[in-house]
Amino acid sequence: MTDLRFYDTMRRAAEPFQPLGETVAMYSCGPTVYHDAHLGNLRTYVFVDMAKKVLRHTGHNVKHVMNITDVGHLVSDGDEGEDKMEVGARREGLTAWDIAKRYEGGFIRQCLALNIAAPDVLSRATAHIPQQIDMIASLEEKGLTYRTGDGIYFDTSKLEDYGKLTGASREGFEAGARIDAGDKRNATDFALWKFSPATEQRQMEWDSPWGTGFPGWHIECSAMARAYLGDQIDVHTGGIDHIAIHHSNEIAQTECCTGKPFAHTWMHGAFLEATDGVKMAKSSGEFLTVFTLQERGIDPLAFRLLCFRTHYRKRMLFSWKHVEDAATALRRLRLRVKTLSEESDATPPTSEAAQRHIAKIEAALRDDLAMPQVMVELQTILKSKALDPGEKLGLIAEYDPLLGLELRREIDGLTSDTLARAAWEEATRAGGSDPVTL
Repeated sequence: MTDLRFYDTMRRAAEPFQPLGETVAMYSCGPTVYHDAHLGNLRTYVFVDMAKKVLRHTGHNVKHVMNITDVGHLVSDGDEGEDKMEVGARREGLTAWDIAKRYEGGFIRQCLALNIAAPDVLSRATAHIPQQIDMIASLEEKGLTYRTGDGIYFDTSKLEDYGKLTGASREGFEAGARIDAGDKRNATDFALWKFSPATEQRQMEWDSPWGTGFPGWHIECSAMARAYLGDQIDVHTGGIDHIAIHHSNEIAQTECCTGKPFAHTWMHGAFLEATDGVKMAKSSGEFLTVFTLQERGIDPLAFRLLCFRTHYRKRMLFSWKHVEDAATALRRLRLRVKTLSEESDATPPTSEAAQRHIAKIEAALRDDLAMPQVMVELQTILKSKALDPGEKLGLIAEYDPLLGLELRREIDGLTSDTLARAAWEEATRAGGSDPVTL
């Protein structure tokens, strides 16, 4: 069987996956819950879901941790402006805490609709303030921080290889920095702890050795990854927009704390680009969610299928025509499976023809999640004259739980999500918080 390969952003190549230990430690950057996640965000979580499921499918034990950013993500990459949670609270006339609960619940509901499995641990930044303070203190002891009028900053000039995830030289990375230095020593320096304004009390603030305030966005992921997965992890995932800033900063602060390489494999999903005038930026106030699809009568799993038609590392185009075509294709697949079930019961796919199809699907899954090839092979199976109806159903029964498209829905009816909901609730408890109401 083909070895499992993932493309590693750091090495810029797809290489055989070799876990560091008996359990694959996997960390995923989760949503900032000041608004609903849009379909562009959710495309990333679909790819993360497949990566985790393929790891387990290929015999690996996986411990998957995802964070919920409910504090510290400022509206500017330059560590300027307001916390997005405060912005969301003012927008809706609620507290920042209530905004966090509302949109964390909305995120989970969208994941449930897309058959995205729960992580083992769903950890909120606000539940891990002591761990973040401890990491900042460690960096301070090593002489890697400095104080400005508005916070404690990490001094990136102390690292020769800062920004190595981008592939640029340090000089090139600094020249391309998207932020103004302000009171910072270097444009690429970033906030570890921000001070609360002297003239007002923030809704979310904590005491620290440096003064009352709140953590920066980047430190939360490093602290929670270490808390649940240890100093080194196997796989770190996120969108390509995280590479230059968020993930580069995670690498800097974590590796300075531990003295070890942070993640063995960095996996990043490409952007979803909307056409037909559709926008996917929350700043515009106009963006699409799973809830938008449902309002238009579109099965959310049509979007999951649409994601599978483009490799996760390639730009994906979205339009209403694209998703409606995917919805039509999904209905046809389910009707074809229903017709097969009327002709035969599922039988083990043991023939040579069936084994050839299995080999092709397995090769595609293991080749850096080549989902477009998997979908082509699925269509080939259903059209094949070399397979009898029972074997076709046997192949569907084997791979549909992995794909999460519910191809037997016309046979089994709507699948209950009770167990899936319970898994998300348990993940929240494992992260030290009470689950939100779904």
